[in-house]
Amino acid sequence: MALNARSISYSTRFTPVKRFDDALHDLKSSDLSEPTVFPKRFTNLPAISKWFTRLDCPSDHGTHYSPDLLYLGRHGSLMVPLEVTRYHAVEAFGAKTEMRTSSFEHIEAPLSLLLSSIMSEDDSQKLYLAQYSLDDLPSELRNDLPVPELVTRIWRGDIYASSLWMGRPPTSTPLHRDPNPNLFVQLVGKKVIRLMTPRQGRALYEILRTSKGHAHMRGEEMMVGEERDRLQKAVWNEEKLDGVAVGGFEATLEGGDGLYIPLGWWHAVQSYGALANASVNWWFR
Repeated sequence: MALNARSISYSTRFTPVKRFDDALHDLKSSDLSEPTVFPKRFTNLPAISKWFTRLDCPSDHGTHYSPDLLYLGRHGSLMVPLEVTRYHAVEAFGAKTEMRTSSFEHIEAPLSLLLSSIMSEDDSQKLYLAQYSLDDLPSELRNDLPVPELVTRIWRGDIYASSLWMGRPPTSTPLHRDPNPNLFVQLVGKKVIRLMTPRQGRALYEILRTSKGHAHMRGEEMMVGEERDRLQKAVWNEEKLDGVAVGGFEATLEGGDGLYIPLGWWHAVQSYGALANASVNWWFR
């Protein structure tokens, strides 16, 4: 039977994702039928202390970190794929201005360029290392991101792929779904993730998608243009579309927190704060 997107009834708010605070040996696969937050369970990942330096300037968006240029700088010549988003200032209301996306492209560039961008105060351009395979990292850096016990014990280490995400906020990934279950771990900085069930997310996506859109691929239409704008407004502004009130679940992650995203669950991501914001994830079968 075909899914009638406009027949879906949404919650009018995003409720907190459930937390798992008990010991990992008490966790069973049956506990993971829905998204689950694992607070401060991954603070021992070596990358957190080796790659970043904590700054004494906490804010509403958590503690700030800068990249450790001595350590990461040893690999500054490493060529990495970067997303380049350029912005222009638009006068919105009187003297108030806002930054709007003017262009988006993918480039290959040295890691040192990303590190410089994170430390820069230039808001007209953002560089973002997105979905960079851990297998492509030099062995020294790859060893700083060992596969967590949660993956090896619960999912027997059957990893499909893994990725590193790093840049300076604000960054965002519009509503999409992954082809595999996902363990997402925040290294430093703060990210807010809004999630919807497979049925709810698909219904909303079908209402808002453009002819170029693809739910699984991080293409240009996902990052700039009409489809991105429509998805962002629907998820983050909680606007009603043809009487449909958008809602679901929400998780706020800071350094050392993890989030399990089950297969088929739709999610959108926003980063907050200043300087370095970094995450890593493992997809598994």
